This record gives sequence, C-alpha cells and structure tokens, in this order.
Amino acid sequence: MLITFKSKAASEITMYKEHAKRILEILQKDVERGVITAAELPHAIEKIEAAVADSKAHPISDEVSRDVNAHHNANGDDNEHEKPEPVSFATRVYPVLEMLHAAHKMQREVMWGV
Repeated sequence: MLITFKSKAASEITMYKEHAKRILEILQKDVERGVITAAELPHAIEKIEAAVADSKAHPISDEVSRDVNAHHNANGDDNEHEKPEPVSFATRVYPVLEMLHAAHKMQREVMWGV
C-alpha cells in the first residue's frame, strides 16, 4: 500500500505505507488520511528533526539486521540477490522533511490520503 503526501508548496511524495507510518506516528497523525496545518508545521519539523538526530545516534539493532538479511540462508547463498542494504530513517524521511520545510516557508498545509 502506498501513501502520497501532497502540498501546494512541493511536488508529491509517494512512499510505502509501512515507511510513512513511522513518520506519522512521530507526528501523532492517522496513517490513512490527515493534514499537517501551516500552524502545526514548526512543531512537526522539530519532532522529525529530533527523530532523525536520535536515529543517527543509535546504530541499527541486531533485530533489524536479521530482518534485512532474512532472505539469505545459513550457507551465505544470496538467492541471486544483491546483499540488501538498510535504508536509514534519515534517508527515508528526507523528502518529507524537505516538503515540510517548503510548506512552512509558503504557509501551506501537507496532506495525505485525500
């Protein structure tokens, strides 16, 4: 399932729902549909930037590493796939954070699920 973030201040951003869920949970917003108003943007940006800083301060856990490598068997066979590389939260959230900054600058809201 995909979620598309929209704002009149920036191009649309489409991402997997499972990835958008973490961002929206940080902002205490509904995953299915919602809006970040112009008045909410400064606080939303602050929360996301704090989460990015926190994610950079902590390395990927063993549990996440196991999940990323789940399709590799015990013999090291990669099943004809390249070794997966985890995408950090900071990298994944970057386009949304840029949209929030642009929307804040232009005093526009950010919406999804509409």
